[in-house]
Amino acid sequence: MKGTNLGEFQELVMLTIGVLYPEAYGVAIKDEIREKTGRKVTLSTVHAALNRLEKKSLIESSFGEATKIRGGKRKKYFTITAYGLKTLQETRDQRDQFWNAMPEQVFQVNWQT
Repeated sequence: MKGTNLGEFQELVMLTIGVLYPEAYGVAIKDEIREKTGRKVTLSTVHAALNRLEKKSLIESSFGEATKIRGGKRKKYFTITAYGLKTLQETRDQRDQFWNAMPEQVFQVNWQT
């Protein structure tokens, strides 16, 4: 289906939402990706991915309660939709097909730099 393919970063964001459930919000997602991958990720990059994923109906958002710590601002939490889970699984299955199709010799190559 057109438009359902996930980019590498979108997949990473969705997986992070799953890892952080039910506490997946922008800053936490950014921090988790940075911690787990060592990538320098900006909050604006995460927000752009979240907006695209939400437009594709792969994730959905809801607001938490306002807190004094945040000056009365509410956090926007993200969850993966059923459609999003199906898409993630299809992406994983596609990747697994490629991994499983590689001949054993590929893994025995002496990769010298």
